[in-house]
Order: sequence, then structure tokens, then C-alpha cells
Amino acid sequence: MTQALPKTIDTAQVRALRDADPQIRLIDVRAPGEFASSHIPGSYNVPLDLLREHRDELTAQHGDPVVLVCASGGRAEQARSLLENAGLDRLSVLRGGITGWQQQGGELNQGRGTWAMERQVRLVAGLLVLTGVVASTAYDPLKWVAGFVGAGLTFAAVSNNCAMSRVLGLLPHNRTSRTDGRALLDALTGGTGAGRRA
Repeated sequence: MTQALPKTIDTAQVRALRDADPQIRLIDVRAPGEFASSHIPGSYNVPLDLLREHRDELTAQHGDPVVLVCASGGRAEQARSLLENAGLDRLSVLRGGITGWQQQGGELNQGRGTWAMERQVRLVAGLLVLTGVVASTAYDPLKWVAGFVGAGLTFAAVSNNCAMSRVLGLLPHNRTSRTDGRALLDALTGGTGAGRRA
């Protein structure tokens, strides 16, 4: 019988789990561009949008432990819920995500890619607020653009579900090509751990 994993684990626990069980799968659910810019060595990129799109097809052909990773933990938690509902078990989330991993001395492969989703959201939200405030000097009702963005960010913080990041995730640089989808899902569900690993 396979041993259950705690809901969340930290950097030291992931290292110990990797030493004890070489079959562990580190699944990074960030957008492909974010993964390309930095990721944990040996991790696979299976973006959250791909999991959502294929949630009805998700069944694991292995009993390997899976640790889900994102920037700070929020998207990995969403992925865990999706995967648990699909019947996958032995799932855990890296506490603090890539940020926590790096703060606790974890090694990262650095590359060139897009900004982290959180940074993209801050840029777009900041530009919308700034544009709304400046434009409201010419047309007063545009001040409500800033209020709308502020309300959206407040809701995102309370619900841990950001609509703006979902919209930004649809941009081409944040998406997985359709041809890569099956290979990426195999990294999570396939018996051999096939897929893009870096």
C-alpha cells in the first residue's frame, strides 16, 4: 500500500522525499513562459490551464508521489483540487512555491521566459489604474476603472482566484501549444513519466 503525502510540504521535505523515492514527480503548473524563466531541476511543466481543459481525461497510470509547484502555492492548490476530484492521490503542494523553494536554498534552473503571472497581473492592474486616474481628469466617470480594478484585486485576494491571471493566461506566450498538450499530461499521468522535463 502506498503511503499518503501531507497536503503541503516544504523544501526540506521535498529533498528528503526525492532521496527516499526517486520516482517522485515534481509537476510545475505555471504557464510555459514562467517555467522557462526558472524552475526546479527535474520538474515537469504541466500548466494549470491544460489540467482544467483535460480534467475529464485525467487518470494516473502510476502510483508515484506527485508534488505540485507554482509561484507561491495558489495555482498548485487549485491543481491539487482538480486532480483529487479526478481520482489521483499521493498529491502534495510545495509550500510557498518556487518563491519558498528559492528562499530555503533550493536550486533553480534559470532561463529566458516571460514574467511570472503575479508580475504580469501587477503590471496590467497598475496600468489600468494609472490610465483610469489620468483619463478621469478629462472624463470623470473613468475614475471607476481604478475602482473596478481595486475591487477585482480585493476579490482575488479573498477568494484566492484571480480572473485577471486567467485572462492573461490566454495570451499566446502563456499558453501551451495544442500539439504539446498530450505529452505534457503524460508527465503527470503516464507510467513512464514522459513529457517535457528540465
